[in-house]
Amino acid sequence: MRVAFLGDIVGRAGRKAVVEQLPGLRRQLDLDFVVVNGENAAGGFGITESICQDLFAAGVDAVSGGNHSWDQREALSFIEREPRLLRPVNYPAGTPGRGAATFEARRGRKVLLINVMGRLFMDPLDDPFATVERELSRYTLGATVDFILVDVHAEASSEKMAMSHVLDGRVSLVVGTHTHVPTADAMILAGGTAYQTDAGMCGDYDSVIGVQKESSIDRFTRKLPTARMQPAEGPATLCGVFVETDDRTGLARRIEPIRVGGKLKQALPETALAAE
Repeated sequence: MRVAFLGDIVGRAGRKAVVEQLPGLRRQLDLDFVVVNGENAAGGFGITESICQDLFAAGVDAVSGGNHSWDQREALSFIEREPRLLRPVNYPAGTPGRGAATFEARRGRKVLLINVMGRLFMDPLDDPFATVERELSRYTLGATVDFILVDVHAEASSEKMAMSHVLDGRVSLVVGTHTHVPTADAMILAGGTAYQTDAGMCGDYDSVIGVQKESSIDRFTRKLPTARMQPAEGPATLCGVFVETDDRTGLARRIEPIRVGGKLKQALPETALAAE
């Protein structure tokens, strides 16, 4: 299978980059499935139903979340009727929505998406490791599902790395979100699981992790809560990872970064570059 995961969408600029660039990427990379983290899509804080629909119309198959999942109050209700939108699976029992779900990709293949949030320097949710193990106990990669993707929304790189090694050989991709900076460690682990500590963001990198520079700098230098933090609205870079798996085992054969547009040096898998 050929799957793309795109990092946190930040504000209007990030949404615009995804909506404009994704249809071409789907064709260039011959993608079977696309996941994007959307927890900062609505002005940097949460996601709305209309934004979700715009992303689905552009070619996104599923949207994961994180610690800003509930910043838009309407999400509490529409997540119940939108199965393609997830929130972290380790929220307490009774929280609206779901944190893991199976989806049908191209050619009838099945994808399991698990969205989990770390606890180090984050909200004290349920144990992410035990929760993921519970979800995985119902599936077998290469047998009951063809691709398993785990979005680890966490602050600490150590927590993301630990999760990847715990799951190595049992899932297709473990990828980190939340820090909005793409890491240079895309790799395939010993057991065949693809991994990158953070996919980066879909947003304007002429910013402080997607936020307008001035307000963020004021908070650091003057220690004063100035104007409400707003997403930067310059040209955005679409960031993520591309993974190709073995059709028999569901384990990774390739992982490569995706970076399109904006300020960062562009990067695309060789298959896409050759097609241009």
